[in-house]
Amino acid sequence: MLEDTGERVIPEFMSPENMLLLEHMARYQFALPHLYGRVLDLSCGAGYGTHMIAKHRKKEVDEVVGVDIDEEIIRYAKGKYYHPKSSFQVHNAIDQELPEKLGTFDSIVSFETIEHIEEEQELLRNYYRLLKPGGTLIVSTPFGEGRGIPSGSKFHVHQLTVEEFKNLFEDYEETSFYYQKGVLIEPRRENIHYPLGVAISKKAQSEKAT
Repeated sequence: MLEDTGERVIPEFMSPENMLLLEHMARYQFALPHLYGRVLDLSCGAGYGTHMIAKHRKKEVDEVVGVDIDEEIIRYAKGKYYHPKSSFQVHNAIDQELPEKLGTFDSIVSFETIEHIEEEQELLRNYYRLLKPGGTLIVSTPFGEGRGIPSGSKFHVHQLTVEEFKNLFEDYEETSFYYQKGVLIEPRRENIHYPLGVAISKKAQSEKAT
């Protein structure tokens, strides 16, 4: 039996009206048009998003690799979701050898990851190294009081401010920022509080040194 951490999203154990589930599904749905080639779902959790990508982008993707540090949840994903273009592996997102172990990808999604990781620079470095030149990175995180300040969630190291989040992607050629409230993901509008941000970054064809 999978342990309930209070953050884990497992669709088969949740009501289809559960807002946490709907918000997570909305992020994958939002990302789908941007995913192509060889795709990495980093911190894939129960694997439903990896499966969604393989199923709904089967003509555009060559392979989808779901990665998570939790061996138990990867066992669940392997047993629950099958698609000929998808696979699941156990790895640490900040492993310095991850690019050598996995290779590089045309597109990467990494939802709700950075707030869990104290070694932020190692994660950012892996995002960059795992992404092919010209590739697309899609990252989301909840907003909070800022780096180094404990948040209301015992599962989060901290929650970045909007400006801190926007500053994470300076190594990329271009980045578009979107904001989520419920299932709606849109460009930022004035006078609206958005609990979460999504960044879509394009890596330059000519890489910077990292």
